[in-house]
Amino acid sequence: MPDDLALPPVRALALAQQLLDDGRPFQAHEVLEATWKSAPPAERDLWQGLAQVAVGLTHAQRGNARGAAALLRRGAGRVSGYLPAGQAGAGPHEIDVRGVTRAADALATRIEQDGASAVTADDLRLRLRAVADAE
Repeated sequence: MPDDLALPPVRALALAQQLLDDGRPFQAHEVLEATWKSAPPAERDLWQGLAQVAVGLTHAQRGNARGAAALLRRGAGRVSGYLPAGQAGAGPHEIDVRGVTRAADALATRIEQDGASAVTADDLRLRLRAVADAE
């Protein structure tokens, strides 16, 4: 990824999702981190949280159970701050805040209980958006 990557949120999410689907969570993290660094202040925690979740997936993929659980929980905590009012619907940019938070927390719990070796490739393909990408 280029150091100066600057994508609009919808494109960043589509690219990060494609990378997650392809089993490349570290590269997804790079995309999400670049978006976090250029995001408006009100959205920085959201993007940082998504980047942390992707790093947690990277740690899980590499067998680092402790790092995976810690980053998945930290990221989920940041992302959960963007739950939509009334606990329904999608968050900013149609991000599935509830789904990301639940999936990251559930995966962290599973890793803590069963170790990183219990994680499958499908577990690393977390869905970021509440709607399908049209691009």
